[in-house]
Amino acid sequence: MPNSPRPAPQGFSDLAWRVAGLTNLYRLMIPPLMLIVQQWAPDLSLPAQLPRLFQFTCYGYLAAGIALIPARRIRWRGPQTLALLTVAVDTVAVSLLLYAAGGVASGLGILLVLPAGALALLAGGRYAFTVPAFASLGVLVQQIAVYSEMRAQASDYTAAGMLGAVLFIVGLLAWLVGTRLSETEALARRQEIDLASLEELSHYIVQHLRESILVVDPWGAIRLINDSASALLGENARRGAPLASACLRLHELLATWLQHRQTHSAPAETFPSADGARLLRPHFAPLGQDSTGQPAAVIVFLEDTSLIAEKAQQMKLAALGRLSASIAHEIRNPVGAMSHAGQLLAESPHLTDSDRRLTDIIAKNAVRVSGIIDNVLQLSRRDATRVERFPLREWVDEFQAEFCETMQFARERLRVTGGEPDLEVTADPGQLHQVLWNLCDNAVKYGLDDPVTGAVEIRLGRLPPSGRPYLEVTDRGPGVKREDAERIFEPFFTGHRSGTGLGLFLARELAQTSGAALLYEPRAGGGSTFRLVFADPRRWTAWS
Repeated sequence: MPNSPRPAPQGFSDLAWRVAGLTNLYRLMIPPLMLIVQQWAPDLSLPAQLPRLFQFTCYGYLAAGIALIPARRIRWRGPQTLALLTVAVDTVAVSLLLYAAGGVASGLGILLVLPAGALALLAGGRYAFTVPAFASLGVLVQQIAVYSEMRAQASDYTAAGMLGAVLFIVGLLAWLVGTRLSETEALARRQEIDLASLEELSHYIVQHLRESILVVDPWGAIRLINDSASALLGENARRGAPLASACLRLHELLATWLQHRQTHSAPAETFPSADGARLLRPHFAPLGQDSTGQPAAVIVFLEDTSLIAEKAQQMKLAALGRLSASIAHEIRNPVGAMSHAGQLLAESPHLTDSDRRLTDIIAKNAVRVSGIIDNVLQLSRRDATRVERFPLREWVDEFQAEFCETMQFARERLRVTGGEPDLEVTADPGQLHQVLWNLCDNAVKYGLDDPVTGAVEIRLGRLPPSGRPYLEVTDRGPGVKREDAERIFEPFFTGHRSGTGLGLFLARELAQTSGAALLYEPRAGGGSTFRLVFADPRRWTAWS
């Protein structure tokens, strides 16, 4: 990648390069400083006995520092090689400066202390003592040369020895510091690797959890989201995106929870997933608090209620299956006898109007009980699903004609809208017929705003962005109470006295056997919408 940093040569650490860089900066600063003092500050003039050699050495030392600037680009065998090379440069340069200035008596030997210590730290190990030994040897050689030329006294050998001792002490301290720094750096690297591994493991676990989770920061942006939650909320739900743009309904529920979280009175409501095929129930939990006591971030768990409902319905179906045999034998016969007796009683010419009203009540309730028995038996004796692929609009048009003719319902009052000719679905036509008949029958009975002119609408289309085909039955009736919206698909739950409480339960069961989902939503402006979302077109091959 063009913007990635150049990898360091093998054996080099960031600390080694920092030490080498600071030492080279020292080389670039000392020669100009000495030249300036030599030329422009006579009062502070250095005691250079050989001024031309002194100046040439300063220029050479500066040139060596400049030449070592691109050292990072050279592929060194290791930091020891670089340390030995640079200490040789420093030793030769400072030794020549000492020689030109008259030996260690000039005090310039102190210039070797810093590079010797830094390079001993850079070399490390046994090389940490090689650096001061090389520097001390250079000081001693130049002192012998100066003394042989009678430009120094014999007592200067003591100063040279003390300077060498200082260099060895500095090397020892650098070795101790380098060893400790190496251990610390190795520990930091291990911890960095462990942290990276833990982060990668945490990311893997979060992304592959069956539970759908996302984290929302105090500004309403998605800080973290796993693949499962992204699949449920749609393509707009991604890291860094505002929650309101990803799922407005979830954003509203989160705002409600933040207002009521102290009193725990926020309602646990559901909302449809992005593909419209599932109902999701969010659960919120704070991740710490800010200075105002508000959550620093909120973790959201998305519960797919369809999975829980499916398991619960399977248990209910098992119980209904065991109950159906008893119902057939223990209830059907007595109900049939009471119904027959009521019919015979109604034929008597001596009945008063009050008596006839009572016989009508007996007949109607006998028919209702028989309907409940038939629905329960139908649940336990369902035929195997025969899934087919067929054009939805053509099939719905045939259904519309049959329903209106059978129910004596004006065709213009059962409207069919949408649905291009190539809109195809995969379902069991017989079971789909039963589901749609149940929905339309309920809409006609309970969902007409006007019993004479009220209309029911069947809408067809595809859900964005998944493209799943859907069928909706909408009306303008009183709708379903908010507290009952989660219960209308439960068996034996009904909001009307004349209902059995099994129609919608049976409709959802039949829809699920074909890979479809039956959902309820309140209609904007009043009324109800029952949406049947068919199997994902990308998975049709599983049904063929």
